[in-house]
Amino acid sequence: MAESRPWLVRCCVFMVLLCVAAVVCACVLSLLDKACTSGSYRRAAVSADSRLCSQIGKNMLQEGGSAVDGAIAALLCTSVVNPQSMGIGGGSIVTIRERSGKVKVYNFRETVPQSYKINLLEDCPKTFSLSSGSQWIGVPGELKGYEELHKQYGRLPWHKLFEPTVKLAREGLALPDYLAHFFSSPLVRHRVESTSLCDIFCNKNRTVLKKGDTLKYPKLAETMETVGRFGADAFYSGKIGRDLIEDVKAKGGTLTMEDLKGFRVRVDDALRVPLGDTVMHIPPPPAGGALLAFILQLMREFALSPSSLGADQKIQMYHRFVEAVKFANGQKRNICDPQFNNEKSAAHLTDSTFIAHIKALISNQTHEDSLYSRVTPPVDHFGTTHVSVLDEDGLAVSATSTINQLFGGAVYSPQTGIILNNELADFCGRADAVKSGEQPPSSMTPVVLESQSGRLLVIGGSGGSMITSAVALSIMNRLWLKMSLKDAISAPIVFVDSKNNVNFEPGFDESVIEGLRVRGHKVGNWKYFLNVVNAVERDNGCVLAFSDARKMGETAGY
Repeated sequence: MAESRPWLVRCCVFMVLLCVAAVVCACVLSLLDKACTSGSYRRAAVSADSRLCSQIGKNMLQEGGSAVDGAIAALLCTSVVNPQSMGIGGGSIVTIRERSGKVKVYNFRETVPQSYKINLLEDCPKTFSLSSGSQWIGVPGELKGYEELHKQYGRLPWHKLFEPTVKLAREGLALPDYLAHFFSSPLVRHRVESTSLCDIFCNKNRTVLKKGDTLKYPKLAETMETVGRFGADAFYSGKIGRDLIEDVKAKGGTLTMEDLKGFRVRVDDALRVPLGDTVMHIPPPPAGGALLAFILQLMREFALSPSSLGADQKIQMYHRFVEAVKFANGQKRNICDPQFNNEKSAAHLTDSTFIAHIKALISNQTHEDSLYSRVTPPVDHFGTTHVSVLDEDGLAVSATSTINQLFGGAVYSPQTGIILNNELADFCGRADAVKSGEQPPSSMTPVVLESQSGRLLVIGGSGGSMITSAVALSIMNRLWLKMSLKDAISAPIVFVDSKNNVNFEPGFDESVIEGLRVRGHKVGNWKYFLNVVNAVERDNGCVLAFSDARKMGETAGY
């Protein structure tokens, strides 16, 4: 009995130490939880265009899914909550930071069909308008891209990602507040009531739905349920695809089953762009990452800090930003599909020598338009959605998805419930010709930023032509002006349109507007500030997230 006492003593000591360690860990975790600001999360978060879709993405994460599972589920949800922005009749560009730190880009944006309208670009609008009709439809890549992402990074069963949206589409949902607000616009109301979109978005009297009405997508529910059960092949080589092609041809379109069967997802390494102590990972052309990088690298040269928000300094800062965007506008035609345009390149946009050259051209006054190397500018437009997701294992997803303009080209497939894109309209003003298989140039720029301190920022935006300015300003505000993530995104933006008019979102600082007038800038009257930025950030053990209130978005996390 006496010989066993030392063992008992050691055992007791070990148990005491174990209890002390547990108490210490609990205290540390408690302190960390208290250190996280209100509205932040400990483990993971989803930032989508609506609370409902962010919540659906979060549920996937909590059920053991990856950030990719959460992003796909949130995007599918967005296709019924904000159908004017995206859907399975469109395409996406997705930037993914793997747990290893490697960053890849999955590009499944639409492509030009094998057969397309001769002299298509002659139909391009000369003034602001929405491009309608089947001639603008690109080959949809959305479902093919989701499937490829899921194969590489998914954890949950494929069908599970579709179930929440199938339920919503079949049983119906109260008309979302933002969509109800959108339908109150004469422009949107006419687009719906005068086209086949009215089949799903109108009452029996063929007038657009209003707040309080129930929105249902019975055919889309069937389509999504089938794809959830049998995979993307049900769309790209099965009955869904055949029905879709039949509907498109009935509208005069040229899309074929061969186009669907031949669609391929492009996978590239993201391009690395240094921004001081931060590295930004951008999607290569034909995405708009190079334009974003050009603006931010140029603005970094001016050593911005919170003091830049002082009265005189603020005017100077925005003057330089507007000049940077004007030079970026002049470079838009260099953003094109590298697989089809060997003579053009956007590589110089991230070259330090070119950045230094442009910096030297920025003075205290603006210049004549000819200095910015512009040719016939593309007409401005808006659309698209963005989802940012960060899971507790460190997988980050920055996904921008689109059917291009509002409700795409307003072509609805009654047999499948799918709204088709009008992606080929993105060639307008930015190309002299189109080629079968080519992807159109884009402003879409889903990015991931990593700082030396360990901060990880997953961010991107929607709003068509406004994406570049909105995302650039949000990043500037967060990184260099030290605003909170919420304030960085919520701050009113300045948008330089295709004619180099400078447009200010309501609420913008009037003293800055007047200061820019004095420096020679032409103030425009752009009315459609549909710029939306959604972001998730991990910093100091906390996960911050913000969904842009401009689209009534809310985040979800845990």
